Amino acid sequence: MLLRNHPLVVFTLAITLFHFANAAMLPLLGEKLSLHHAQQGSLIIGACILTAQVVMVPMAILVGRRADAWGRKPIFLAGFLVLPVRGLLYTLVQSPEAMVSIQVLDGIGAGIFGALFFIVVADLTKGSGRYNLALGLASASWGLGAALSNAVAGQIVNLAGFNAAFLFLSGCAGLALLVFWAGVPETRGWEPAGAGRPAGAGAAKGAPAGIAT
Repeated sequence: MLLRNHPLVVFTLAITLFHFANAAMLPLLGEKLSLHHAQQGSLIIGACILTAQVVMVPMAILVGRRADAWGRKPIFLAGFLVLPVRGLLYTLVQSPEAMVSIQVLDGIGAGIFGALFFIVVADLTKGSGRYNLALGLASASWGLGAALSNAVAGQIVNLAGFNAAFLFLSGCAGLALLVFWAGVPETRGWEPAGAGRPAGAGAAKGAPAGIAT
């Protein structure tokens, strides 16, 4: 039943690609900083993590409050969009201050994802009785993507350098954005095909008005 839920399958694919692109970015940044700013590397990484966390919390609160008014898809698209931009910016800047500033984008993406992931899965499984199962499968899928991210990105760094790895991850993030945009509908009020037909509509077709409810 879950595999027949096309929007759920595509959403799971999109978030798996997103986490595959996202998981290795901060570790790669830490390695890059350790090469060029060895004395300050730990401090800069700490500042990067703190910056993302400070931005993530108010962003998650905002998204939670506005998800019904603005819709899930436009907000989630913004969350997908910041990741390829972030990866590209890592290839263009060298100063620690700029790298810490870029982590604002990480906080925006994390806040949006953290607030909307559970809501979208709930939307797409509404009435099915399979929310927990779908949530577990989707979480396992993007967890696998995140686990593979560092291994693949590390090999690219060894072969072609940090910028090549960041560009590769940005490309994967861009693909995740396209998959989500093209394959996942607005899930606010979403119903599977045929779900809007009243139960017993065929049997009640000839009944007098007011009897079938």
